[in-house]
Amino acid sequence: MRARLGSTLLVLSALALAGCASSPAPAEPDAMPTADAVPDGACAYVEAAGGVRDVEMPPAEAEVSGQLAAVLQTSVGDIPMTLDADRTPCTVGSFASLAEQGYYDDSPCHRLTTSGIFVLQCGDPSGTGRGGPGYSYADELDDSETYPAGTVAMANAGANTNGSQFFLVYEDSPLPPAYTVFGQLDEAGLAVVREVAAAGAQGGAADGAPATEVTITGVSLG
Repeated sequence: MRARLGSTLLVLSALALAGCASSPAPAEPDAMPTADAVPDGACAYVEAAGGVRDVEMPPAEAEVSGQLAAVLQTSVGDIPMTLDADRTPCTVGSFASLAEQGYYDDSPCHRLTTSGIFVLQCGDPSGTGRGGPGYSYADELDDSETYPAGTVAMANAGANTNGSQFFLVYEDSPLPPAYTVFGQLDEAGLAVVREVAAAGAQGGAADGAPATEVTITGVSLG
């Protein structure tokens, strides 16, 4: 499974998220189990292919509420953000669980897009864009989602296939409301991501590994 930001982007921009417009179209993502909508406040995490590291599933009952401060500690500097556990309890619960288990430690931000949409994608320790935590869970959407600069949102391979990959928006990006928005970069965090983006992707591509290597060395919460 390759987490993506959306095949519908082709009608919004000349850039396909898996590569620049001149690149071959990516294969369709592999089918994977999908989680049902969240029932009565409980989070339904289901086993899925592509597990990169052994981790325990998060608890079904959300243990985090309110606004949760988080910092991505990276090779290019700290990226502070605030996560909204009231709006997206299952997403924040999963992110916090993975962070506490060290899942994100020593993992790359493997993808930078610089045309059409403007994001840095992270969260796959394999660095391939196909890895995940070995489980998936449902979207937390209300169709009002937009993706201005500073947004922190989940990448996916279709409806209800959230795993561990997420993206950081460094300039306003015209994406459909199909990606769970679960946080906001602080100004300092946005500045770090913009500095990475200013160096572009490797080889001058519009979509590829960032020219400035970014490795998450740890995540602090609270």
